[in-house]
Amino acid sequence: MVVDVTHFSDPGCPWAYSASPAHAVLRWRYGDQLRWRLVVIGLTEQAEQYERRGYTPAGSARGYLRFRRRGMPFATQPRARVSATGLACRAIVATRLIAPECEHAVFRALQFAWFTTPLVLDAPDDLEEALGRVDGLDAAAVLARLDDPEVEAAYQADRAEARTAEGTPTHAQGKAAQTDGPVRYTAPSLIFERDGARLEAGGFQPVEAYDVLLANLDPALERRPPSDDPLEILRALPFGLATQEIAAVMAGPNEAPHPEGAEAALIDLVARGCVTRQALGDDALWRVGPAARDQSGPGRTAPGRARAAHHTAPQRSGRR
Repeated sequence: MVVDVTHFSDPGCPWAYSASPAHAVLRWRYGDQLRWRLVVIGLTEQAEQYERRGYTPAGSARGYLRFRRRGMPFATQPRARVSATGLACRAIVATRLIAPECEHAVFRALQFAWFTTPLVLDAPDDLEEALGRVDGLDAAAVLARLDDPEVEAAYQADRAEARTAEGTPTHAQGKAAQTDGPVRYTAPSLIFERDGARLEAGGFQPVEAYDVLLANLDPALERRPPSDDPLEILRALPFGLATQEIAAVMAGPNEAPHPEGAEAALIDLVARGCVTRQALGDDALWRVGPAARDQSGPGRTAPGRARAAHHTAPQRSGRR
């Protein structure tokens, strides 16, 4: 039994980035019972689009302060200039075509670069630096394909699909936007589909909204319970996780995540060599460490396996 999940998003949207803990819970809870497909929105093609709306480097950095309360890492070093998202979205699409196993890792690496470094991701050199931190990815090959007609056609197909929200439940809930023509899905909208049934969670939503939709769509889905072991979580979701993402997976029903408790447990695991910690913005990214890498763990089994590529977060510090 598989539920198809269409994920409309953009690496430059702080709402989408802040939804990462809820999405980590879905990947932990349902594993391979969810089949994810990323559709990039392409929020802007030119930085001037943001400038006309009043965006500035300092204003964007100040805005990140407000998003910190949602738990994901943010840094507040202003960029040299405002950045459009189209080139980064094309890099995701190019990765999908030449190294699809790395698409999710590239998306996350670009989010981390956008919100924890001052990299200007519509500048090819800065984009290359961000892509170069994805393990196993040929960043030069991705950059070489950015102007490829096949990549452009696939990117434009994504943009067109993202701009089909008129008259949908997302539109009815006030979670759609109309910034460049047709009514579009906002990041991070999720659409769940199975056997002809379709349910939408438009825009930023709490994990409980996703859970209600999935329970109604398919009550037979296996639900893995929360874990009190951060190492088990890191093994089950084989890409680096921020503290809030781990805390969200550890939280019980109707409980708020407890990042301080998660971090305390992670610190002990780092001391034992089971987990590594990499500073990231005002927080950290955690991965399985050398002392635990060859050990098996219960997090690798039911329900399904969570598949994703590893990536390395940026070292430098930076609602659509």
